[in-house]
Amino acid sequence: MKKYYAFFTFLTIFTAFIVFSCSDSENEMYVPVAPSPTSPITVDLTQVPYEKLSDYKFFEGEMKDQKPALGLLPFEPASTLFSDYARKKRFVWMPKGTKATFNSDIKVLELPVGAVLVKTFYYDHVQNVSPVGATRIVETRLMIRKATGWIFANYVWNEDQTEAIYDLAGSNTHIEWKENNTIAKSADYRIPAEDQCIVCHKRQIQVDDHIEYTFIPIGIKPQNLNFAYNYGTGSKNQLAKWVEEGYLDSNFTMPTEEHSTIDYRDDSKSLDLRVRSYVDANCSHCHQDERHCDYRPMRFAFNETANNPAHMGVCVETEDMQGFEPALARIVTPTNKFKSMLYHRLNTVNPAYRMPLQGRTIIHEEGVALIELWINSLEPCP
Repeated sequence: MKKYYAFFTFLTIFTAFIVFSCSDSENEMYVPVAPSPTSPITVDLTQVPYEKLSDYKFFEGEMKDQKPALGLLPFEPASTLFSDYARKKRFVWMPKGTKATFNSDIKVLELPVGAVLVKTFYYDHVQNVSPVGATRIVETRLMIRKATGWIFANYVWNEDQTEAIYDLAGSNTHIEWKENNTIAKSADYRIPAEDQCIVCHKRQIQVDDHIEYTFIPIGIKPQNLNFAYNYGTGSKNQLAKWVEEGYLDSNFTMPTEEHSTIDYRDDSKSLDLRVRSYVDANCSHCHQDERHCDYRPMRFAFNETANNPAHMGVCVETEDMQGFEPALARIVTPTNKFKSMLYHRLNTVNPAYRMPLQGRTIIHEEGVALIELWINSLEPCP
């Protein structure tokens, strides 16, 4: 027994010596664990909307460069809403540890409390600024989700392009620019007031014996994000990128090509797909159930226009629309744009008649040309 005890004591001392020697070795390599980078973005729901856009810390460096800070993820829908030719940069941010939920291809992603959607409107090659031909950022619109629902926060940029100040009163600003750096254009661009934001973003809900309104985002439907976007470090499907960034629950099935919108400017695609994608982006947020124009017969959502020309207004009578020329007897009259209400309302700047109601003061020439091409392709009414 004594032999065994002596051997055990020796083994214990030897092991301790080895451990001590190794831990004290000058040659030992100690690699510290680097802390996870922290996003500088701050969205205090008890304090927002802040007075200045810079208070959110969404961007690195000069704010006008729109370089997103850590956690601010850029995105873009396949087809975009026309806004007097303004270009747009879109971003999404969510609090750490939260993510969006996929409800269906056709419903906007359900973003968590604390999430923010950021959209900056700007023009390139502006002529009525100094220096001539520079980029001018006009406004940055935010939608912020509080526990009580979404709120709007609009920020108007100063002339020096160094700051944007909270302003939901609405205003106009004159812009002169060269589209594609060649075609001279101008607009009295409308920076919306809060009530104009509400028109496009409201959804009515029945509460007991009366109607109330809640506000929702528009463009972040999976059907609109199901394509590759260039993030600067490479291209990736946007829905997959949201999952990778921890911004979207991965428990969903990607929309099929059949159920995904396209870029309406892509003339390699069918005319039908292009037009359906165009009206989805520009018209569907009002022309659907529980929205601003739900009393009209058209249903312009992408999923509702497949194989249903009546939802596009084809051969649909306009008998309840007052104040228009008698010739405009149908929403869309095949092969005749002059007898098509849809074409007429897209092709006017009269605020009493133009469509969409908000968001534009000039005619979208390329969009009108697309609708004309489509009208001329249709079969006559029965």
